Amino acid sequence: MSKRPKVMSCGAVILRDTPDGLRVLMLRVFRHWDFPKGLMEAGETPQETALREVREEAGISELTFPWGNVHLDTGPYSRGKVARYYLARTTVAKVELLPSPDTGRPEHSEYRWVDFDEAMRIVSPRVRPVLQWAAQVMNLGDGG
Repeated sequence: MSKRPKVMSCGAVILRDTPDGLRVLMLRVFRHWDFPKGLMEAGETPQETALREVREEAGISELTFPWGNVHLDTGPYSRGKVARYYLARTTVAKVELLPSPDTGRPEHSEYRWVDFDEAMRIVSPRVRPVLQWAAQVMNLGDGG
């Protein structure tokens, strides 16, 4: 069993069915597009952190995890932090970029519900393997 990294960030690749097909939620901070995620707090499981972060960053509290505990951990980045992403679904279309409890300002400046091709075009290079993993889990090919 692998040891949990000292600093772990957890989040979710959120999918929503639309009349135009499957869409994924992307959040932008500066020039970087990513998925909702944030640092684990004491006493939380990684999946609980992912749920809390989606609620705090996007205002979405209705999530299901049809793939269960399936997740992908990224390699270390930003001083050894590891990000764990789950695959989740929602029926909620409305996204609210809520203020951070720490700063009082939203952590992201923009959001988009996009198809996988658009997501591959805009996603940050560090996060591209996460999107490819999500596409493979859902049998959508390589996601791009």
